[in-house]
Amino acid sequence: MIDVSLLSVIRRWYFRDGLSQREITRRTGLSRNTVRRYLKSDIAEPAYPQRDLQSKVKAFEEVLISWLKREARQRRKERKTVKNLYEDLLPMGYSGSYDRVAAFVRKWREEQRLTASNQVYVPLEFAAGEAFQFDWGENYAFIDGRKTKLQVAHFKLSHSRAYILRAYPTQSHEMLFDAHNHAFRVFNGVPERGIYDNMKTAVDKVQRGKERIVNRRFLTMVSHYLFEADFCNPAAGWEKGQVEKNVRDARSIIWQRLPRVSTLTELNDWLEAQCIADWQSRKHPQFTDRTIEDVWYQEQRQLMKVTAPFDGFIEHSKKVSSTCLVSFDRNRYSVPASFANRRISLRVYPSRLSFIAEGQQIAEHPRSFMVNHDVPGKVIYDWQHYLLVAQRKPGALRNGAPFNTMPDSFKHLQSILLQRARGDKEMVEVLSLILHHDEADIVKAVEMALDAGCPSKQHVMNCLSRVITPPQPAPIPIGSSLQLITEPTSDASRYDTLRGKRHAH
Repeated sequence: MIDVSLLSVIRRWYFRDGLSQREITRRTGLSRNTVRRYLKSDIAEPAYPQRDLQSKVKAFEEVLISWLKREARQRRKERKTVKNLYEDLLPMGYSGSYDRVAAFVRKWREEQRLTASNQVYVPLEFAAGEAFQFDWGENYAFIDGRKTKLQVAHFKLSHSRAYILRAYPTQSHEMLFDAHNHAFRVFNGVPERGIYDNMKTAVDKVQRGKERIVNRRFLTMVSHYLFEADFCNPAAGWEKGQVEKNVRDARSIIWQRLPRVSTLTELNDWLEAQCIADWQSRKHPQFTDRTIEDVWYQEQRQLMKVTAPFDGFIEHSKKVSSTCLVSFDRNRYSVPASFANRRISLRVYPSRLSFIAEGQQIAEHPRSFMVNHDVPGKVIYDWQHYLLVAQRKPGALRNGAPFNTMPDSFKHLQSILLQRARGDKEMVEVLSLILHHDEADIVKAVEMALDAGCPSKQHVMNCLSRVITPPQPAPIPIGSSLQLITEPTSDASRYDTLRGKRHAH
């Protein structure tokens, strides 16, 4: 089938320019029969033959429609593709082509779109301090020179339209809780109600109507901030249309101007500043004589003040390995050797991991995220966690992987001491000083010993005593009013007088 533009050229060549059908066939590469058919008929626009797309699909029409309705209720990223639906039809006896299934799906979706466009909605209006809306978005940013996929939390006050964005690596619980902490800090208060979709971090199960089985940890956060969580109907994004629109608008308002940053913290600081700057310049859509910031200042009075942020960790029970390591998210983190082969608690925060045993924090590490899931995970050591092992086995210093994370001055001292007899034990004794003194003081003492050319345990301890000994106070200046003017004279006779009185008694 030729297109309209080619048919127009053929007709112009033949009827106006007088070219023969043979010449037109040579120029276009079409068969002479095709050229003859279109020239003999009075057709100015090619017509495509109508095919019965329902011939083989019709028997599976009800099944396909039920599947399409089910997929429409799923989150966009969780929906099956048309190819997946076609492959699901094959075991059921479908013998038609993929194209017919795709054509049926396109037609059904177009009908649904037209039906939705004809729906009528009631404009919503919110009182000051009544509600906020929340949704996740997805964007990319260059962090530390690498293009990184981010999950962006969007909060928007429904009355003042003040909004805040904060980016995270994932949409997990601890990220969600941290986003609420920062949003309520920036808004300077908490509204009465929060409007959400049925995200898995909040809703364990969607039941009939408005009934939901809400995640217990999410309920704890809601109880802490004392607001009511309200969940939209499935596939009803218009019920939180303000924040849905904000997710789209933020791409042009903010993300198009996104700078390259070194850390995620730097990016979030920039996002917060940009949001607040936009409040100051953007007019409120309802109160057009005022900015969003002006309306937000008034709405603050109706918000409940935040007394303390929510401690939004997720807790896991973990077994410590014989090498004093705990596995999490394909990475491994060290804990003190005294807890090897024991079970402890791991509290997961957005940017750090806290290890708890016997009611106390025994270790803390910055959280590491996997950039490339095709490579093995990292091992994050704290060399101090292995001091107990080194005291029993000084030889472990020579090739112990955790001790590669020591300060450079310690490594330099170690390279010198290990060349001596029993140098490994002497080095362990130097490292053990950290159990009783501040690490910075010991680093300074080691540097002093190395600079003096006396790298030994005794000299390090001598330098440490000088580092931790407070300096002598400066003498107090004497004022001129206390200076001696008349020098006293010596008179020993007074003592003889006193001596005589004593013997008289």
